Amino acid sequence: MAKPKLLVDIHISYKANLMNNTYSTNCLGLTLDSTLSWKIHNDQLSSKLNSACYVIRSLRSIISTKKLRTIYFSYVHSIMAYGIIFWGNSPYSNNIFKLQKRAIRIIMNASNRVSCRELFKKLNIFPLHSQYILLLLLFVVQNIKEFTSNSEVHSINTRHKSGLYPPSIKLTYSMEQSPS
Repeated sequence: MAKPKLLVDIHISYKANLMNNTYSTNCLGLTLDSTLSWKIHNDQLSSKLNSACYVIRSLRSIISTKKLRTIYFSYVHSIMAYGIIFWGNSPYSNNIFKLQKRAIRIIMNASNRVSCRELFKKLNIFPLHSQYILLLLLFVVQNIKEFTSNSEVHSINTRHKSGLYPPSIKLTYSMEQSPS
């Protein structure tokens, strides 16, 4: 079952100027769409990663695997890692993972049927999902003061008292009427 497209006609004005609705927008290199599905962003990433695979394939016959690995980190990894804590859990991230595996196979001169598990280990490269988890954990560690622990919410001595408290989020839609 496909996710329904939410088309809400919102009229927002600022100083008597009506703001236009848009389906997507680019903000700090991340393309946000109106449903936050990350499809457009991942399509753009796919295009960039396809170009990177072409470059790596073109260079494969003239430079060493070690230098190809360096090119991977400077080209593929930098594109994939940017903003991954936002889009890394989207269903479209599997397309990016497939392109990452394609780049790894090109670097190692492996067939399309070869499993990439060992290739990732040989090159000492994290797969996309592992990279997502690592960067998300690093974000939490660097911003730990922004999170609430279970011991701050209740005083019961449980084995999870030092764990992070997941906040309950209630999404509501409300509009304030602007004075006319």
